[in-house]
Amino acid sequence: MTVVCSPANRLGLNYRALATSLCRYAGPIVDVHCHVNGPRAARVYRTVRDLYGITRTYSMSRLEEIPALRDLFGDSIQFIAVPDFSDPDRRHAHGPGFLERIEQYHALGSRIVKFWSAPRAKDYAREAGDPTLLDLESPWRIKAAQLAEQLGMMFMVHVADPDTWFATRYADAAAYGTKLEQYAPLERMLDRFSGPWVAAHMGGWPEDLDFLDVLLTRHDNLFFDSSATKWMVRELSKHSRDDLLAFLIKWNGRILFGSDIVTTDEHLTSDERETFDLYASRYWALRTLLETDYEGESPIADPDLNMVDPEKFSEDDAPILRGKRLPTDVLESLYHGAADALLGQSSD
Repeated sequence: MTVVCSPANRLGLNYRALATSLCRYAGPIVDVHCHVNGPRAARVYRTVRDLYGITRTYSMSRLEEIPALRDLFGDSIQFIAVPDFSDPDRRHAHGPGFLERIEQYHALGSRIVKFWSAPRAKDYAREAGDPTLLDLESPWRIKAAQLAEQLGMMFMVHVADPDTWFATRYADAAAYGTKLEQYAPLERMLDRFSGPWVAAHMGGWPEDLDFLDVLLTRHDNLFFDSSATKWMVRELSKHSRDDLLAFLIKWNGRILFGSDIVTTDEHLTSDERETFDLYASRYWALRTLLETDYEGESPIADPDLNMVDPEKFSEDDAPILRGKRLPTDVLESLYHGAADALLGQSSD
C-alpha cells in the first residue's frame, strides 16, 4: 500500500515544477467545466490555471460571487447559470428561483444553463418533498429550458454517474433506474430543444465509447466534455490508445476539455500547499493522460476502487494512469478548437 502524502498528491509530486515539463502542447486551453468560488481559493486556482496553460474558464460560480471573480480573472472567466443550492427552500431554488437566476446570469453575460440530473438528485428531490423536482423533464426544468432557449442560451447537463456507482450506490434500480435508463429523458430533451447541449463527464459514460458514438450519431446538437478527473483517468486509461484516438478523430469538434475543479475557501483551512496540489493535480493528471506516454499509478486517490472492491483497495489507492500521447491536431481541437467554435470566442 502506498504511503499517502495527501489524497491529491499521494506520490509526493512537485506539481509546480512539473507544469513546465508538459511542453508537447503549448497552445491555449479552455476549461469548460469548473466550479470556482471563494475569493482566497480562487486566487490559488488562478495561479494553478496560469501554470498549466488554461487561458479561459467556464465556471458554475455562485451568482453573488461573480463581481469579485470578474475583478480577479477579467474576461478570461465566463459563467454557467446554476440554481442556488444553498437556499434551504429547495423547491423554490429549483423552480421559480432558478428562472429568476437564469435571467440574472444572462444579464451578466452567461450563455449556458446547467441541469444537474444525476441519479443521486432523486434523493435530494425526495428530501425537498418533490421526488420529480430535478428530473430532466420535470415541469420546472421544461420552463427553465424554454426560458434559456428564448434567451439564446445553450445547455450543460449531468445525466449519469460512473459504472462503479451503479454497482454500489445505485444498486437499487427501482429507486434510481439503470444506467441506460438515464439517457431516455436526455434524448427526448435533445430532440425538443435543438440548441447545443454539452453532456458533462464524457456524456456520463466514458466506460463505453461505442454507446457514446451512438448518442453523437443520433444527435448533432450533442457535445461532451472531459470533466471529472478521477473518473476520466480511471476509465479512459482502460481504453487502448487506438480506440480513444479513433473516437476523438471521428468526433472532432464535439469533445471539449473540462476538469470539474471545485474551489472553495473551506479548502484553505489546511496548508495552502495542499489546496494548490488539490487543484493542480487535476490539470496534471488530465494533461498527462492526454499528452504523454506515462504509465503508472495516478497521484490522486480514487475511493471508487475501495467502494467496488474493499478487500483489494483502500480509499487511498489509485488506478493506473496510461497516457495516450494524442497528436497535436487532436489536442488542439480538444483543448480549444471545439470550445472556440461552439462558444463563439477565440483562444488565440
